[in-house]
Amino acid sequence: MTLTPPFAQVIVDIAHADVDKVFTYAIPQGMALQIGMRVEVPFGYQEKEGYILGFASSCDLAPDKIRDIKATLEDYPAILPPLVELAREMSRNAHCPLAETLRLMIPAQLRRGRISIKYEKVAQLLLSGDSLQAARAAQTRSAKRRLLIDLMADGAVHPLSELGLLVRSPLEPLKKLEEMGVIRLFEREVLRSPYPDAPIKVEDPILTPGQEEVLSEIIPALQDGQGSFLLHGVTGSGKTEVYIRAVRETLAKGKCAIVLVPEIVLTPQMVGWFRGRFSDDAAVLHSRLSAGERYDEWRRIRLGQAKVVIGARSAVFAPVSHLGLIIVDEEHESSYVSDRVPAYDAREIAKSRARREGATVLLASATPSILSFAKARRGDYTLLEMPDRVNGMSMPEVTIVDMRKELRLGNKGMFSMELLSRLDQCMALGQQAMLFINRRGYAPSVVCRMCGHTLGCSLCDVSLTYHAWDGQMHCHYCGQKTPLPGSCPECSSSYLRSVGVGTQKVEEEVVKRYPDIPVVRLDHDTTNLKDAHRDLINRFRSGQARIMIGTQMIAKGLDFPKVTLVGAILADLSLNLPDYRSPERSFQLLTQVAGRAGRADMPGQVVIQTYQPEHYAIIAAASQDYRKFFNTEFDRRRRDLYPPFTMLARMLCQSKDEKTAREMSSAIYQKVDALLQLNPVMKKRVLFYREDVSPIKKIMGRSRAQVFLKLLVHPDSEAVLAALQEMTKESWPGEVALEINPASMA
Repeated sequence: MTLTPPFAQVIVDIAHADVDKVFTYAIPQGMALQIGMRVEVPFGYQEKEGYILGFASSCDLAPDKIRDIKATLEDYPAILPPLVELAREMSRNAHCPLAETLRLMIPAQLRRGRISIKYEKVAQLLLSGDSLQAARAAQTRSAKRRLLIDLMADGAVHPLSELGLLVRSPLEPLKKLEEMGVIRLFEREVLRSPYPDAPIKVEDPILTPGQEEVLSEIIPALQDGQGSFLLHGVTGSGKTEVYIRAVRETLAKGKCAIVLVPEIVLTPQMVGWFRGRFSDDAAVLHSRLSAGERYDEWRRIRLGQAKVVIGARSAVFAPVSHLGLIIVDEEHESSYVSDRVPAYDAREIAKSRARREGATVLLASATPSILSFAKARRGDYTLLEMPDRVNGMSMPEVTIVDMRKELRLGNKGMFSMELLSRLDQCMALGQQAMLFINRRGYAPSVVCRMCGHTLGCSLCDVSLTYHAWDGQMHCHYCGQKTPLPGSCPECSSSYLRSVGVGTQKVEEEVVKRYPDIPVVRLDHDTTNLKDAHRDLINRFRSGQARIMIGTQMIAKGLDFPKVTLVGAILADLSLNLPDYRSPERSFQLLTQVAGRAGRADMPGQVVIQTYQPEHYAIIAAASQDYRKFFNTEFDRRRRDLYPPFTMLARMLCQSKDEKTAREMSSAIYQKVDALLQLNPVMKKRVLFYREDVSPIKKIMGRSRAQVFLKLLVHPDSEAVLAALQEMTKESWPGEVALEINPASMA
């Protein structure tokens, strides 16, 4: 018989450095505890939630100082032991309180009892045969009771809400039947399901030689419980079928799988595919679920009722037992990086979790990130390739249109003559088209033609975007909305003009040209309501709409057999961002959006409109030549000393006061300078460092300044980063955060 130790080590759910330590509590007689369980404990004069991290047979505290655990919050560990260890590792790496990383492992609504199990009242007959007939015949004074007995004659469990649709006010007659011993009334748990419909069963397609070859590499690794793969497969090559077969092998071995997708908009499609093969074994986790749906899906996973998890970034923390496989679809996407505290990269978490739990990792993309492909070439990943589309379909024909020539020919519109001609033809043939522009809203700025003033956000150092649907100016950083003024706030002139193009303006022009053809627009504004993205995609897939206009949401993963034309309106948008990754992101976006065309039995056409047709990213995207782009970009980064050949770090200083922000960055710069002067070894690894305002000087009312460093990739550089992290912990009049290779340079 194993005795429970008398003491438990508890981390209290308070994300503050002063209480970022383990506290010892006594375990009351008869209370069964396990590592990872949530408990209620006294803390000071309050009662707080906490997590069991370990046990102890003794305690140095005086007996009158030891307090008892009050209660357990579940009868099972909410956080599995491997996830507890993962939270510890993340806490060390992010230099943040452990409570902060433990919170990532459970639904936010689970904390402080903000969500609970949902129950419904149900009824079930207890009698059958002659006994049932006798009981029915005895209901001479109540037609309602007889009807209720007839409705429940199948012996199944019937919700009272269902019976109430056929019998008015059924509760009292049901209670009477219960008193007579005819039925029983009880409560049962109701799952709040995010799936509106039953899964549509899908038969397995015949694998292509390319899919079989790739799976022949992956399946042995699943058996061994190890291996890291990078799958480079062109758009339409059948990567999803590889995922499904690999997951099936994982389940056959008694293990579970996690499938990550970069955008919530892709989740319904992926869930549909997986539910068609795995039915209720598939669960979904993402931020657009209601609190109840997310909690119930989390419980299904935790209790082993669902063995395949599909979701966005945070699904990497899904509480699956016996993890066997993690798939990261579209692994190149920056949306896998969370810049909120505690910051993490879901791809790195996937690899760490797989190492810890003996699972296989499969990263996949038609356009792998430069860093991932470089690691594959180095041997960190096993590189798998699928260079051909399923069924031998050819890649779409791509045309690059030089918009400078269009302007010289007198075309000042947003559409080239080439795109309009092909769009007319596509519509005449009854086919579908997708138009891509990576900018939402109607116009990105409103300018006074008299004085040149641009309407800007009062809280952020950015211009306001005009949105035609509500006639207001929106800030895409803080969410502020203001009415479009009737005159310029600087010179009082009424000559205000919208400048530039966004998805709403494209939609307006398309509707004018094709008034009888239904159009859907997919961007942040049209998909911010629950299930809106699923409804819009279903409208397009069913053919109710024939033109889809969207931002990067439409550029990846979506599969529409009837789409034969894709148009990229402003292909240069991401090329002009002040970020060393701009060519890579532009290539990825254009290659991915081009891959939406011609995915079935009709050939595809793509029109890329650009003012920089000679740029290597545009040329490589047009030819769908990943290796050509990789070699050019890799050489550029080697020459200019950008990652993966260096590390970029910045100390971001934020304060409500601009002067304070600059004073903090100036003080940190002095500390960095002094550190490097005193440590010649460290200094040799730092290529340069400077202090300045951030590219966007203010966001959400907080002024921003920074100290920026470029370091060589070397073990000595880790000491520099550790010293920088220690600086962030010092007492500052504002916020200071260390960012390493930040996802955004703004």
